[in-house]
Amino acid sequence: MIHRYLLLVLMIAFGLPASAQQPHTLQSPDGKIKVTVDLQDILTYSVLHERDVVIAPSPISMQLTNGEILGGKPQLRNAKRNVVNQTIKAPVYKRAEIQDHYNELVLNFKGDYSVIFRAYNDGVAYRFATSRKKDFQVQNEEAAFNFPADHKAIVPYVKQERKTTIEEQFWNSFENTYTHAPLSKLDPERLAFLPLGVEVSPRKKVVITEADLENYPGMYLINRNGRPSLTGVFAAYPKRIEQGGHNQLQLIVRERENYIAKVKGTRTFPWRVMVISAQDKELADSDMVYKLASPSRVKDASWVKPGKVAWDWWNDWNIAGVDFKSGINNATYKYYIDFASQNNIQYVILDEGWAVNLKADLMQVVPEINLKELIDYGKQKNVDIILWAGYHAFDRDMENVARHYANMGVKGFKVDFMDRDDQQAVEFYQRAAQIGAKYKLLIDFHGAFKPTGLQRTYPNVINFEGVHGLEQMKWSGPEVDQVTYDVTMPYLRMLAGPIDYTQGAMRNASKGNYRPVNSEPMSQGTRVRQLAMYVVFESPLNMLADSPTNYQKEEESTKFIASVPEVWDNTVALDGQLGEHIALARRKGNDWYVGALTNWNARELELDLSFLGDGNYKAEIFRDGINADRKASDYKHETIDVPQNRKLKISMAPGGGYVARIYKQ
Repeated sequence: MIHRYLLLVLMIAFGLPASAQQPHTLQSPDGKIKVTVDLQDILTYSVLHERDVVIAPSPISMQLTNGEILGGKPQLRNAKRNVVNQTIKAPVYKRAEIQDHYNELVLNFKGDYSVIFRAYNDGVAYRFATSRKKDFQVQNEEAAFNFPADHKAIVPYVKQERKTTIEEQFWNSFENTYTHAPLSKLDPERLAFLPLGVEVSPRKKVVITEADLENYPGMYLINRNGRPSLTGVFAAYPKRIEQGGHNQLQLIVRERENYIAKVKGTRTFPWRVMVISAQDKELADSDMVYKLASPSRVKDASWVKPGKVAWDWWNDWNIAGVDFKSGINNATYKYYIDFASQNNIQYVILDEGWAVNLKADLMQVVPEINLKELIDYGKQKNVDIILWAGYHAFDRDMENVARHYANMGVKGFKVDFMDRDDQQAVEFYQRAAQIGAKYKLLIDFHGAFKPTGLQRTYPNVINFEGVHGLEQMKWSGPEVDQVTYDVTMPYLRMLAGPIDYTQGAMRNASKGNYRPVNSEPMSQGTRVRQLAMYVVFESPLNMLADSPTNYQKEEESTKFIASVPEVWDNTVALDGQLGEHIALARRKGNDWYVGALTNWNARELELDLSFLGDGNYKAEIFRDGINADRKASDYKHETIDVPQNRKLKISMAPGGGYVARIYKQ
């Protein structure tokens, strides 16, 4: 026994071939998750949760353009273990403090690289790291997720839209509904973007995504061979780019290099993340991506102000009862500012149209807009201005634009139409975050890939799209099932971070009554569903998508929407089943808010509110009216006593919702 121990010490000390060693294992703090790392001809890992194989042995490696393969024939120098149990302060998030508890295994290899594994109670992550003097190029990365059986997957494909090749699919808006299919039946010619889910048992799921993505391309997944397996795919580095696309505001890749990234010799690479849940509701309240992101690089983020936004584009600038022509002009935006001020809404956004079209120049403002006048008018009313910016227009003159408009009093930019996540596009996000922080500007990334934790690293990055949001209802037919999407997305896309979904429709349609109307759009599902979204969906910069005219007709709904906080002190997942329903509770100060959504099935739930503790509580509630299945705007607004047994029974109409503000008497 002593000789075997000495041999192991010598092997580690002198870096003898890894193939001579036993596999390395790592367990989660609660012991339920076990990661096994095998160092044979290729580095492989597997994941076990209790008795279930979540990930079967799967190879990982990184191929460099000089022929090296990091992870190929690995020769271990040493293995180090760490236990971390700390509290993370989160200034702009769904809870004020996060418990960050994990066990870590760091495998250091000959060739000046490492592979780091972390095991949390709710999942596993791994990443590569290098410590080299010279910069290098990554030709490709092998990221495999093998499964022991042909499990069902919940996949957001890149929308086809005449995209037939893999290369064409790299240009996309990261918005689609979900396809539910066995792994073997996934389309071998279609990329899926992250996060996506796989059912590993009747109740257990794993959601795959990535975190701390910086200066490296984002990962897609594909099943090329019909086996129960998913493999990472990455856009190659752009070689030739042309201005074009939407209103000449995009940068379109016409030719790519034969590598995916050119990188510094010493750096860490993105985390490959697997969040594991025994109950679906756990996915809707995951902190994994936030915990894995790099800590804040903004020394003082106290100036970052979450808030609601009176928004113009979804409602097509349609206001009524005024004596001026509504549209992109100062009179219209002053009307929006007045509406925002009357309802304690913090921001008004000027969406596309305030800058001269087809110029991709944010310093050229249309003559109908006087920005300084609007900003000064807003200040008198305690309302700040955020500006929309096309990707190329912002990128080409970023520092000058940021400085100029920050000095004028603008509080942020909604940057749109990136529609890529190759290394150059990802690097743009980082620069925009840095420049935004320098000039104390909020950044809302629209036309964007999913969040990977940049909102922790730069808290001024306050929101992301990458979601099939309410805007889709302006043009999507009844065949698009947004209601089912709404009770699927919180378990997948929202796991990655906040969503710029842009809810708040006051025109609401039952299943048989919905139709797309671009200039006067409606939502699928009930009015109360729209109200509940302000609690269920995580969104620190939260739009009121409908027209001020419509909100003024719906005073009760508007008052409630405006009163719901945008960031929270705590969140509790109450109930949920992916694709069927969801119920969350969130606390701000002494008040709790409960929000619930269902699919097209009417539903009754009993929610456990035992987290309230002792005392007598009241609840201001909005619930679906008795006729909400026919007239979706039908609702009931009332105040009730919270049962002493803390069991709150709720009912929801088809496509319905429920929302409550709970306060102590």
